[in-house]
Amino acid sequence: MPENHNFPLPHFLSWMDDARGSEPSDPDAACLATVDKNGFPNARVVLVRRIDDRGFCFFTNCESQKGEELFHTPKAALNFHWKTLKRQIRVRGTVEPVSPQEADEYFATRPAGHKIGAWASQQSRPLPNRQLLIDRAKAMEEKFGEDVPRPDYWSGYRLVPFSIEFWQEGEFRLHHRTRYDLNDGGYWTIATLFP
Repeated sequence: MPENHNFPLPHFLSWMDDARGSEPSDPDAACLATVDKNGFPNARVVLVRRIDDRGFCFFTNCESQKGEELFHTPKAALNFHWKTLKRQIRVRGTVEPVSPQEADEYFATRPAGHKIGAWASQQSRPLPNRQLLIDRAKAMEEKFGEDVPRPDYWSGYRLVPFSIEFWQEGEFRLHHRTRYDLNDGGYWTIATLFP
């Protein structure tokens, strides 16, 4: 993302800091919306693990349903909702894969059990019975021990935003809405919206 005036990252990070102090768990959780190849929407909660001036990164099995949808239509939306703060942030943009180095760096920070889970789960595919998943996890644990590499099919995506909206609950439903939009010149414009 090019350097430009009015980029809303400081605004976002300020709200994220507030959420880290108020949310009981997973302040970086957001609902990720994608569409399938027939144009039908799909939504699920993901953890957005990296946020910087390039965008919003989440990590997953790229052969999962979300991975297939992002392959066919690399556009998505995120919605962060912090109930305790009565705030939400909506983000829309294009999606690109993170670099293998970025995926390796993040995978290395995961607990060992989470790494094993990435190998054991054939995410989004039918599971005949739970024991099969448990057996696969045990087999991967025996195979790799403590040194668990990142699977080739497990990586991350970066949502590169072109629109970010900040919503704060207001009295009598007179909410506060501010939207930042990236224009063709590479600058962010700011608009206040009716609630």
